[in-house]
Amino acid sequence: MSDSSSFSLLDDRIQRFIWAEGWESLREAQEAAIPLIVKADRDVIVAAATAAGKTEAAFLPALTHLVASDPPGLIVYISPLKALINDQFGRLDRLCEQLEVPVWPWHGDISASTKKRFLAQRQGVLLITPESLEALLCNRGTTVVAAFERLTFFVVDELHAFIGAERGKQLQSLMHRIERVIGRTVPRIGLSATLGDMSLAADFLRSGKGPSVKMVESKSSGAELRILVKGYEEPLVVRPDPTLGVDKDIEKDEASEPVTPAQVAAHLFKNLRGSNNLVFPNSRREVERYTHLLNKMCETQRVPNEFWPHHGSLSKEIRSETEAALKQKERPATAICTNTLELGIDIGAVKSVAQIGPPPSVASLRQRLGRSGRRKGEPAVLRGYCIEDALGGTPSIATELRLDTVQMTAMISLLLEGWFEPPMSKGAHLSTLIQQMLSFIAQNGGATIGQLFSLLCGPVTPFVGISKEEFIELVRHLGQKELLIQDSSGTLLHGPTGEKFVNHYTFYAAFTVDEEFRIVSSGRTLGTLPVSQSLTVGQRILFAGKTWRVEEIDEQQKTVFVVRARGGVPPLFSGGAGRTHTRVRQRMRQLLESDDVPAYLDDVAKRFLVEARTRYAARGLSTALAVDQGREVLLLTWLGDAANEALACLLQRRGFTASAGGPGVEVLKQSSTTDDIVDVLMDAAVDESPPLGILLANAKNLQREKWDWALPEDLLRKTYASLNLDIDEALAWARGLPRRADE
Repeated sequence: MSDSSSFSLLDDRIQRFIWAEGWESLREAQEAAIPLIVKADRDVIVAAATAAGKTEAAFLPALTHLVASDPPGLIVYISPLKALINDQFGRLDRLCEQLEVPVWPWHGDISASTKKRFLAQRQGVLLITPESLEALLCNRGTTVVAAFERLTFFVVDELHAFIGAERGKQLQSLMHRIERVIGRTVPRIGLSATLGDMSLAADFLRSGKGPSVKMVESKSSGAELRILVKGYEEPLVVRPDPTLGVDKDIEKDEASEPVTPAQVAAHLFKNLRGSNNLVFPNSRREVERYTHLLNKMCETQRVPNEFWPHHGSLSKEIRSETEAALKQKERPATAICTNTLELGIDIGAVKSVAQIGPPPSVASLRQRLGRSGRRKGEPAVLRGYCIEDALGGTPSIATELRLDTVQMTAMISLLLEGWFEPPMSKGAHLSTLIQQMLSFIAQNGGATIGQLFSLLCGPVTPFVGISKEEFIELVRHLGQKELLIQDSSGTLLHGPTGEKFVNHYTFYAAFTVDEEFRIVSSGRTLGTLPVSQSLTVGQRILFAGKTWRVEEIDEQQKTVFVVRARGGVPPLFSGGAGRTHTRVRQRMRQLLESDDVPAYLDDVAKRFLVEARTRYAARGLSTALAVDQGREVLLLTWLGDAANEALACLLQRRGFTASAGGPGVEVLKQSSTTDDIVDVLMDAAVDESPPLGILLANAKNLQREKWDWALPEDLLRKTYASLNLDIDEALAWARGLPRRADE
């Protein structure tokens, strides 16, 4: 370390700890971050690959500053996951014990006595989620100043997971409120492996002052990357395979299940056994399907099970079992998971990552792949699996153009170029504004309209885009909903409905949590299912990778009692795919018009790409504007979902039935021709951008976030548009449409 100027800036005890740990040198990100953080006089973002030492890049200098302070200060580490807090507690506790710095985990599973001891000492490292921080402000309003008077740093882990989400707005607001209470600015450190546009991330970390945030971006890629994408074709007619030994107990619906998942599972079984891996299908339903198939193969071949499920509806105990299986070194383990294992939970190194179907985004794929190749000398390995329906009959445009294969190939090509989606930083998230208004009133026992507007919507605040007129309209509407009342002095208080919400534990989360049923077997809770899942007594379901028969449904207690059974189909969980960016769709189009065939595609995937290009050329889609689909016309825009949805809104405003659909916009023809549809868009392009009240006048189902139901209509449209529509990109595309010769 003799040639490291950053190492010399650290406290002597931290230097000795680093030597004792056997570090040969500081990582690139640590060398750059330590001088920026150690003085505690600026905001810093550290962006580096998974396992590049980001946590230490923040905590080594932050703790150095902390122990030099008199009296000792406080670091507030904010994580999106309780599991990450538990991991960080394990990582920090040994170091902090030598420094005599207490570490305080604080979330729903932590005892009241631990929290009480923190509030008595108010120093060290507080590890907390946004929800627990919200609860602390709401319930201990009179002690907030004392609790945070020594605050030295905010450290925000997995920064990308907050940007563009309700929790992100909540987090911005909580940090801002604490700074206002203690009367000073507190340095903020953001840590992330995936950020895209660093300037947008900086403006998120410090609203309105992004240019002042210092950047540490480690470009070192580390491991060699190996990629294989395999194609599988689903037959037009699915019949049970007699070689599988299907018996009479198997349900008819199971016998008609698609055959390709079993083929994919067989390849996974053959190639992943004996090592630790992560497999990402695109939904909880598919997690259940593949876990079941792989468990069944282990059972059939009489080998120990190596495949474990992990998703948000499973109980904490089952998720912990999977995490423990990955961490222990005695036996290999592979997790079949959703994005619950995409973030930085410590599960050790994995040999490979498998992605079934196109990932939600390039950024997500990069985050997932960062789990592989972490051991010195080992490559990072990505296995992709593309399933396409066989051509025949009247195939959809998605089947003809093999869009899943083309999209995955496009995403991998962008990943290899180092591109990934910029963070969605422009969302208004007015749902979260309502929550923060109610929270601040709880913290202070009331507030005036002026106080709330200045705190939350004034210059350099989280909700700066809201005008005074809009805010007053919102307050009046919340009064009509009985969320707020105003006393004779003008102070805003919780109304009857507001009181009920704020006093319930679910208030602290800024995001919607689906009401769920517990799944119980022999007195043991296996996990939960969303209440929207339709269940009947006698039905067989897959859950936690096993088959269960529903014995009883207790509606009042929201509990489903099950027993082990044979047969079964995965429960229909919702969710999965992300919103596709225009850059991805444009790359898909480039691939369809190119002759290059990536070497990482297997023979079937190459055939899919060739078939897609053949159909694309035969239909003349390089110049065609639309595809006739019978009752509908598909306008081929090759734009992202936000621009396509905006185009659909422009058409709906003019009386068409339209919706965003894959690489374009699907429009019901009725009595209109394609030319009529194009003419309408061209007219829209020359007009001024329509007000949202007009553009979304006929739109339904705009309530997507937790408190959207309490927004007045115009503010609901504003927040929806900010999150889901790119009107400027849509109009720019419409302006580029070719004029007809007769015009």
